Amino acid sequence: MKNLLLYLFYFGLLHTLSAHELSGTVVDENNSPIEGVGVFNKTTNGYTYTNVSGYFELDDISVGDLIIFNNLGFKSQEITITENELDATIKITMVESVVSLDQVVLVSKVNALSQFVNVDVKANPVKSSQEILRKVPGLIIGQHAGGGKAEQIFLRGFDIDHGTDITIDVDGLPVNMVSHAHGQGYADMHFIIPETIDNIDFGKGSYYAKKGNFNTAGYVDLKTKKKIENNQLSLEAGMFNTIRSVGMFKITEGDMSNAYVASELVLTDGAFESPQNFNRLNLMGRYNFNNREDQDLTITLSHFQSKWDASGQIPQRAVDQGLINRFGAIDDTEGGNTSRSNFLVNHTKQLDEHASVTSKAYISKYDFELFSNFTFFLDDPVNADQIRQKEDRTIIGAESKYNHSVHVGDHDSQLSYETGVGFRYDDVNDVQLSRTKNRQELLERLAYGNIDELNGYGFFDLTYKKNNWTLNPGIRMDYFKFDYVNLLTETYDSQSESKVFFGPKFNVIYGASDKLQVYGKTGIGFHSNDTRVVVANSGEEILPAAYSADLGAIFKPTNKLVLNAALWSLFLEQEFVYVGDAAIVEPSGKTRRLGVDFGFRYQLTDWMYANADVNYTLARSTEEPDGQDFIPLAPDLTSSGGLSFTDIGNFTGGISYRYIKDRPANEDNSIVALGYFITDLNVNYNWNNWTFGVIVENLFDQEWNETQFATESRLLNEPTSFEEIHFTPGTPFYLRGKISVTF
Repeated sequence: MKNLLLYLFYFGLLHTLSAHELSGTVVDENNSPIEGVGVFNKTTNGYTYTNVSGYFELDDISVGDLIIFNNLGFKSQEITITENELDATIKITMVESVVSLDQVVLVSKVNALSQFVNVDVKANPVKSSQEILRKVPGLIIGQHAGGGKAEQIFLRGFDIDHGTDITIDVDGLPVNMVSHAHGQGYADMHFIIPETIDNIDFGKGSYYAKKGNFNTAGYVDLKTKKKIENNQLSLEAGMFNTIRSVGMFKITEGDMSNAYVASELVLTDGAFESPQNFNRLNLMGRYNFNNREDQDLTITLSHFQSKWDASGQIPQRAVDQGLINRFGAIDDTEGGNTSRSNFLVNHTKQLDEHASVTSKAYISKYDFELFSNFTFFLDDPVNADQIRQKEDRTIIGAESKYNHSVHVGDHDSQLSYETGVGFRYDDVNDVQLSRTKNRQELLERLAYGNIDELNGYGFFDLTYKKNNWTLNPGIRMDYFKFDYVNLLTETYDSQSESKVFFGPKFNVIYGASDKLQVYGKTGIGFHSNDTRVVVANSGEEILPAAYSADLGAIFKPTNKLVLNAALWSLFLEQEFVYVGDAAIVEPSGKTRRLGVDFGFRYQLTDWMYANADVNYTLARSTEEPDGQDFIPLAPDLTSSGGLSFTDIGNFTGGISYRYIKDRPANEDNSIVALGYFITDLNVNYNWNNWTFGVIVENLFDQEWNETQFATESRLLNEPTSFEEIHFTPGTPFYLRGKISVTF
């Protein structure tokens, strides 16, 4: 490593008389520096981004080069290099503008598609924090309990459950919960206030050295706003006794620092016969300091709490026999409560024009309690089968990354590397699965213990660009230490296992022109198994590997149109799954997934924007015979898209759809989970600083099942049990009105 750094430093000094550079700063109309502005040389395909002080350097500059400055929400700027600009320092002022596809330039980044998807995010803002996941092409979510539990996630032929095979972060704070009472990787995003979301970064596959645990099908990083432009008050009210209020207020505002607070309150009974009595409270405070030279500091405090009742998953036969309707319940004593408090610090230090250090540290306090009944009277004909899952958790973590960029040869090549180290420690106490009655009486403890899980890691990521080629090799090392104390045994029972995982990555991008990018990606990722699995299996298959590869292209034939397509494969090793609902360990076997992704984004006019994605996957077990090798609930065909408009007079809004095809619910496809096609609509009227809006979910009032499982259950007085589809009904036509004001 020492020799490599010396090598890079040596070549970074090889400036020649024939090479020229362009440097400068980019600011907004208030003269505040803008971080992350793309600076693109359309002539050479060279590019860079502004740092925390708005500063940039772009090499290999010649007279006549066309330089484009672009950032979402700002009008793009262009300059043509003259003799006066060679080796000069300039200042560019960006003017705010309505978000448009032509503000994004296709550059040779590993995840260039994220930049275009952010147009989707800003063109048609999300109505809930979990809905942001639907902006990721090919990702489908389903709610089990009307907003109480974390959503079920589907991506690339995975039933990810609540987050086993996707890494989710917000501002660097991990969302996934390891060794959770309800399931490994449990990712509850309800602590995020949707109005604070600024942009989204995502990647499919396991090709990213900065991503570790759960990065098999992909990752999602959310960024929330460092500051707000205006104070805002908003109130929604609608069907099913729904009320939602949001407040965002500036506390301080200065040249170098600002602070704001945000809050959200949600109340609803839902469409169910038994009211959900759902309530959720979110509070967030943020302070940001930027000295406009070399430092950016953000401190975030947030708190979330939620309580709800639920009607649970109901058997299809109960509806068919007229025992209940689709929104009825077999056991309406289900429900739960949860809370999470976070403290997060993010800091960036620009060491010089070419080097920076980015650090973060966080602590979260989390608790969770959930009551469910999936099988009704199957195991206990007298008291029924209600279970209680509960835990009390503290998460502590930190990370530091060093980024350095150099120019080699005759300044016609760019080379940068990023290296980082970090850790995450989860202290989970009284994690349990118990049999209960009416949420009050404890009948039996099935699992009860304390978990300590440590993940330490380091990574090195190198990017080398030469003419039209970009090479991106990387390596990541993860160390895990799993400890479990079983509190059900009479004597002290402490078990421990540890493991190290190395994951190599390699991405290659060919920028044929500023209109076409072709890429290949390959890498090895993993997800950790639950601590209770690890110690129960004496360390066997602690970190099952995922081997994935992508071959794709992004094509932008005009400033108004972007097309993307990819062929991909993913192979997952043998793993053991801890079934939190039953306190048992099940092997899942080896699996293989092959797929095709296709999407487009089209700026039809300055005021109308369209997007759509279609994703097909063939997912099979490799260890079962034909016809018995289906992966339960793995979607094979999904699609999503929408049409949004802005500034038609005073009107803005959009219509969107999501589609999932019928899919197997068990291994031989004898039980089928029905697909659906759902359409949502929102329309807003803007008058001065007031906005009046209408939100409609399930515009055409389709009858659909949001989540579905092949489950064996027994109803009261049934002589025998049955295995069939059990489902949570999807929301019917759901109308809400909205009033908001900014000041």
